[in-house]
Amino acid sequence: MPIKNRIADFHADLTAWRRDIHAHPEIAFEEHRTSALVAAKLEEFGIEVHRGLAGTGVVGTLKGNRPGDRAIALRADMDALPMPEANGFEHASKNEGKMHACGHDGHTVMLLGAARYLAETRNFAGTVHFVFQPGEEGGGGGRIMVEEGLFEKFPVEEVYGMHNWPGLPVGQFAGRVGPVMAATDQFEITLEGRGGHAAQPHKTVDPIVLGSQVVGAIQTIASRNADPIKSVVVSVTQFHAGSAFNVIPQSAWLCGTIRTFDADVRLQARERIEEIAKGVAIALGGSAEVKFKFGYPATVNHADQTETALSVAERVAGAGNVQRDIPPSMGGEDFAYMLLEKPGSYIFIGNGPEVEGQKLHQVNYDFNDEILPVGASYWSQLVEDVLAHG
Repeated sequence: MPIKNRIADFHADLTAWRRDIHAHPEIAFEEHRTSALVAAKLEEFGIEVHRGLAGTGVVGTLKGNRPGDRAIALRADMDALPMPEANGFEHASKNEGKMHACGHDGHTVMLLGAARYLAETRNFAGTVHFVFQPGEEGGGGGRIMVEEGLFEKFPVEEVYGMHNWPGLPVGQFAGRVGPVMAATDQFEITLEGRGGHAAQPHKTVDPIVLGSQVVGAIQTIASRNADPIKSVVVSVTQFHAGSAFNVIPQSAWLCGTIRTFDADVRLQARERIEEIAKGVAIALGGSAEVKFKFGYPATVNHADQTETALSVAERVAGAGNVQRDIPPSMGGEDFAYMLLEKPGSYIFIGNGPEVEGQKLHQVNYDFNDEILPVGASYWSQLVEDVLAHG
């Protein structure tokens, strides 16, 4: 079953909406214009609108034309990234330092397209809730919506999400059962030494040497501590120390990220970073303070719902155009919080070749408007299949 004809008919509208949102990006919890646009469209379609969860969140509620007690939720994220855009096309960002570099503009519009179609046809039994979430890019908007009663106010049996994926051809989908996105944690290490003249290093405890040893040593967490069957990434992303060429500084500061899928490996990596930093510092005559911040948990797909999602994708794209065991990504996703509360699945829709400049979070990225009716057709078919009977 290809793209739904009715959705293909309003492809131009979807493109216009997407480009308007792209031109006016708003970062986490500042999506006032975007959420107002979403709410206005939903109301125009005749869908019941609820606003205010996580500040700028919007939920649209639609009942089918047949009675039924079942309900599901479909989720799209709305926020942009705090980064400049280098594109020169007409719909490039008009908000300096803000850009839709992850495709959330397209995610929002694909779900709006499905909402429009389903509001016209209502060919399902039960209820669908369209969840437009703020603050995915590090803000944890999914967690906040859950904490503020998303599933108490809008009870559902299942929840579904979708992300565009550069490198996956247009017209294709992909997913997998189990972990699909990683837990995203942060660490900070402050190393204290004894500063002094660079010409007299024997009278100092050099925190740059301490930090260099720590950076090398924590790489052994993946190579020598974690079960090789279980993935872990520990990356140091910042290292700051010193202010002059002839001064050994008093302290150094470094930070980074930990990416894992397994809860035990997640805790093990945290423990080993602290042990290594403090142990190396003491051995070389200094001291270390280590701080951690737990980020998003791993996004773990449920088996039955993933089978449903990928089967629906096959109906839309054809069986040969759906990958059922895509390798998990070390990127993070706060849809994880919704999957901790309700069974569901998070899949990927092809955005086309991953050429330079068209990768996620790059200054030249742009969502591919060609896939808007593909994604909207997937969402619509998912509702019609899952809610086929009351």
